[in-house]
Amino acid sequence: MIRILAAAFVAALFVPAPADAQIYAWRDSHGTLVLSDRTINAPTNVYVVENAPAFRTTRPVLNPSERARYEPLVLEYATRQSLRPELVRAVIQVESGFNPLARSPKGAMGLMQLMPHTAAELGVRNPYDPAENIRGGTAYLRQLLDRYNGNEELALAAYNAGAGAVDRYGRQVPPYRETRDYVKKVGARSGRTADVTLASGKRVVYKTIEILDGRAVPRYSTERPAAGDFEIVH
Repeated sequence: MIRILAAAFVAALFVPAPADAQIYAWRDSHGTLVLSDRTINAPTNVYVVENAPAFRTTRPVLNPSERARYEPLVLEYATRQSLRPELVRAVIQVESGFNPLARSPKGAMGLMQLMPHTAAELGVRNPYDPAENIRGGTAYLRQLLDRYNGNEELALAAYNAGAGAVDRYGRQVPPYRETRDYVKKVGARSGRTADVTLASGKRVVYKTIEILDGRAVPRYSTERPAAGDFEIVH
């Protein structure tokens, strides 16, 4: 279940996109997972995640030297929580651009953008301390992956939207009022078979994401995709 998160050039821009907004995770037909803080409805630049070739994010790294500085922490805590380091790197990049001082308008803090109540529950006393933040963020990711049987898309959505929101929408990526054109996402691996015609009589249109020349490009078709994630656009 999913919304996790271009970075600042001056101190005033240290604030990333709202971290309580859902992280959107799309897997294209080649298996690349695209993480974004918003739905992708037009060609959107995406950025490589260092040492994580199967991931792309819509946020670049703030400072490459900072990224390298935190690599030992990523490896240590990913190993402790039995997480793929690639997933941890991608979450940090989309959430904060590797800016340890990042703070969202609604209070999410640090590299992995922990909300105050989440940090407290995880025993994180200083969310701006990189080691504490990554320790807490990876522990939280582990909890969510266990809750959703290893489904990364759902775990990422719950990471920022909250597990309660994901559960209320039937263990699907939750729609939000500010996302006016959002429709319920149907994953290719969800086990659900979509009818070719909706109850309204309108023909189903499937939306997919394709990585093309460094951009995430939305595609629409009336044919159900053979691979990758998709939305049914009503």
